[in-house]
Amino acid sequence: MKLAFERRGTGEPLILVHGIGHHWQAWLPVIDLLAATRTVIAVDLPGFGASPGLPEHVPYTAESLADAVESFCARIGAREPHVAGNSLGGYIALELASRGVVRSAVALSPAGFWSRPELLYCQTALRGLRASARSMPAEQLASVAANPLLRGVCAGLLVARPSRLEPDELVAATRALAESEGFDPTLESFGGLMPPAPPKSPITIAWGEHDRLLPCRQAVRAGRWSGQRVKLLKGCGHVPMSDDPALVARVILEA
Repeated sequence: MKLAFERRGTGEPLILVHGIGHHWQAWLPVIDLLAATRTVIAVDLPGFGASPGLPEHVPYTAESLADAVESFCARIGAREPHVAGNSLGGYIALELASRGVVRSAVALSPAGFWSRPELLYCQTALRGLRASARSMPAEQLASVAANPLLRGVCAGLLVARPSRLEPDELVAATRALAESEGFDPTLESFGGLMPPAPPKSPITIAWGEHDRLLPCRQAVRAGRWSGQRVKLLKGCGHVPMSDDPALVARVILEA
């Protein structure tokens, strides 16, 4: 299907997949670092960012969103690309690796390795963020984004270093969250989300040391599932691209 995307650089194709409620711009802090050696394609998932929603007969699930990314890669001629994803995007990266349709996959704090209480906490926290984003007038949002202290309160659940967020970046991310057509049904589908089948492609899993949405104790389960050590992203939160772009780019490129 047709999806909104940003393409930069030259080299082997690398698909970047954002988390729930976000958009391709989540990757802006690292995209040029990656594009120095890769053809980087940052995509908006169906029903998120500028991409249209899924057809009415297709439910929003991590698997159906992975189907859309796989079809998108085929449509643009990206055969067996590398893929990196964050949160929901991390799960999608692992799902594509389990299908053997990507050359390698990097998952940053991937969804799906939670306990039942951790899942309920995640859903509740994300619903709260969504409600706040939808209720905030544009003028108030701009004021919050411009204030370092309030920016920390607003973004502290997702990033460890809110001061590194540009005000315009926070405004755009909040609007994307508020306007995501696919947010509610995708979040609801998390209740049935299980880890993917064993990967057929090489994978790397990395976790933010200060992830407050999916605490890094979930990395232990991800490590057991993958049979390999999970990399710890020191000083990073759930969306590590903003916290330490150089570290995140290095992890992705080394994979």
